[in-house]
Amino acid sequence: MKTLTYTLIPFLFIFQACGTQEAQPPKPDKTLQTNTSNNTETNLESNDLSNTPLTSTDANGFDDEFQEEHADLVDPLSGYNRAMTTVNDKMYIYGLNPLSKTYAAILPEPIRIGISNAIKNLQYPIRLSNNLLQGKFKNAADETERFLTNSTVGLLGFMDPATNLVHVPVHKEDFGQTLGFYGVGAGFHVVLPFFGPSNVRDIAGLTLDAYASPLVNIKGFESYKIPDNFGQSAAIATLYYVNKNSLELGQYESLKEDAIELYPFLRDIYEEKRQVEIDE
Repeated sequence: MKTLTYTLIPFLFIFQACGTQEAQPPKPDKTLQTNTSNNTETNLESNDLSNTPLTSTDANGFDDEFQEEHADLVDPLSGYNRAMTTVNDKMYIYGLNPLSKTYAAILPEPIRIGISNAIKNLQYPIRLSNNLLQGKFKNAADETERFLTNSTVGLLGFMDPATNLVHVPVHKEDFGQTLGFYGVGAGFHVVLPFFGPSNVRDIAGLTLDAYASPLVNIKGFESYKIPDNFGQSAAIATLYYVNKNSLELGQYESLKEDAIELYPFLRDIYEEKRQVEIDE
């Protein structure tokens, strides 16, 4: 059980930003475009396709196209994943969100941004090791420059002069990306309690990230770790996650607005995002 607990802790240190693209409306029929009469132009404007509701046939066509696009996704845990997505959604809306709002009301935004910067700065070993493992030596050099700059001029990482003054880019890499870089498949999708979408490959990667992170106490690696025990690791993780959410209030709700079904929507954007990160 203790090993499992250590395995779950690093999930709190992985930020998953997801984006969506709006579907483009279909183009008008060419025969309509060739008619240049004023009456026809007026009719086209009044019957703009972007304002025309989808018929059931249109909706079925889009559903079929969407399902075909993601037909290669392996999801044997679909029933469990759907149920856990619902549980996570409720915990987020009725638990994490109110806590984050209270936290934000107590701590001014500049302090919360500084805390976020400091924690990200301490995760430098994860980014360094994975850039090196992927042969991205220039990126590894950039990450080292960022760490040294922010740890000194940036007051132990609370400020970010590496970005704001020196303009050194961030190169986020984790062990899940490294495994994917070397051709390891994602495996089946898994929704983790509280932590959300993941897959077999990324769970293995996050376990390895825990060993590289100085913020997760693991037996046998105590001299390398900042927390002295599991309780301190959990406290740091909780601080990170609540602090991060306090800076992103409303984003999850906005994301949900685009979802017809929440679980497949979150699953697909997670898998697509991770593939893009691996390919970069």
